[in-house]
Amino acid sequence: MAMMKRTPAISVASCGLLLVSACAAPRDAAPAVGVAIPPSFVAAKGTAGPVVDQWWKRFSDPRLDAHVEKAVADSPAIGRAVARVRQAQARASIAGADRLPQVDDAFSASKRRLTLESLGIVVPGSPTPNGPLSYTIETYDLSANVNWEIDLWGRLSAQSAAARAEFLSSEANLRGVRQAIAAQTARTYFAVVEAREQAELARLAAENRAEVARQTANRVEAGAAQPVDGQLAAAELRSAGANLEQRRETVARLTRQLDILLRDYPDGDVATATLLPRTPPKPPAGMPAELLARRPDVAASLLSLKASGFRLTAAERSFLPSLTLTGSAGTSSTQLSNLFDPDFFIWSIAGRLLQPIFQGGRLRAQFELRAGERDEALQAYADTVLTALSEVETALAVEDFLARQEEELAAASAAAERVVQISRNRYDVGKDPLLTLLESQRRALDARSGLIAVRRARLANRVDLHLALGGGFEAPADH
Repeated sequence: MAMMKRTPAISVASCGLLLVSACAAPRDAAPAVGVAIPPSFVAAKGTAGPVVDQWWKRFSDPRLDAHVEKAVADSPAIGRAVARVRQAQARASIAGADRLPQVDDAFSASKRRLTLESLGIVVPGSPTPNGPLSYTIETYDLSANVNWEIDLWGRLSAQSAAARAEFLSSEANLRGVRQAIAAQTARTYFAVVEAREQAELARLAAENRAEVARQTANRVEAGAAQPVDGQLAAAELRSAGANLEQRRETVARLTRQLDILLRDYPDGDVATATLLPRTPPKPPAGMPAELLARRPDVAASLLSLKASGFRLTAAERSFLPSLTLTGSAGTSSTQLSNLFDPDFFIWSIAGRLLQPIFQGGRLRAQFELRAGERDEALQAYADTVLTALSEVETALAVEDFLARQEEELAAASAAAERVVQISRNRYDVGKDPLLTLLESQRRALDARSGLIAVRRARLANRVDLHLALGGGFEAPADH
């Protein structure tokens, strides 16, 4: 009857402890970071709007689309990031399990031989022809055991929240790795296309130099040109050949880099477009405040900061007492057949309140360690925010410079081609020396090569802009 009367009191106390534990759980508060964020990007006037996902499709190149999808699907860097997410998720589950009761079943069996003398019992006048009096005891136990540390002050909740934040941070890092692989693939693809264009331009230039050298040699034989003109034309032909081989070397290197990104054997046989695509219209940049919620690296840094704050909370609350409840219920008997007999049922319940008093400064040092980690994470978050804003502003500003460069080089290339035609006509009729023709051809080659290079630079900067804006495969999930 006494046990029946005390059972409700135990239940009420347990419910009260659960309520205390729930109230002690840490709150997910946003940190205050001293970074002044403007309402709009300085270099992006009139570009408000939603940020584009799957930005590589804006270049209208099916080969680029296929390469990006393949690189992202097969990238070992993404595989490693996925593995880190699994590890972080497991650690979060482990930390969360500490808040719950630990229950296990136990079965034990023992057999002991005892003597009366070993127990200090002496029977007067008892004959012992075969030695001391002894007997054998067999014991069988079957029980369910419970061990539960009550989270009175939220220490376990803080540890669990820290592990959860690290898991979410690893997910954000995974999104960042996927976007980085897509951007790296696109940049390398455009570099390969440019290299092939430059190699084709060098090949045409070499053919042109060969034709000039042939005609000059004929003029020298006919006495219409000086021998030095023949030597000059031959030297220009050799230089054009060397330039062609240099361009081909660049193609060989870049195509194999793209092969590696695509997880193909690096044989340099990769399909690309023949010409660089036109740079699509500038995408909307959105607002700086939206960028901080969209960028995976900023999200990961913020979550790491929150995790360090939760760990600091757990270290602070480790100074407070801890309460552990233990309980056991089961059967015990000297006969194995009685283990399931309710007449042999036994139980026990106990509680332990532990208050740390002296641990050699370990708790204080642990608190200082966690405080230092949180301060470091706060500075890292501020640095990440500034870097993200700087990358967007830089890409937006450079976009205008590169666009004007392309416009100037296009005009220069067209003018240089006209000069080449005029110089060629004047050379053929003997009005201009060979040196004037070669110089006009060299300038035309440089202008055309520079135009191809700046077009590729604009495309690479556009990729950097999309990456800086946080555009990728999908919007970040709301955790």
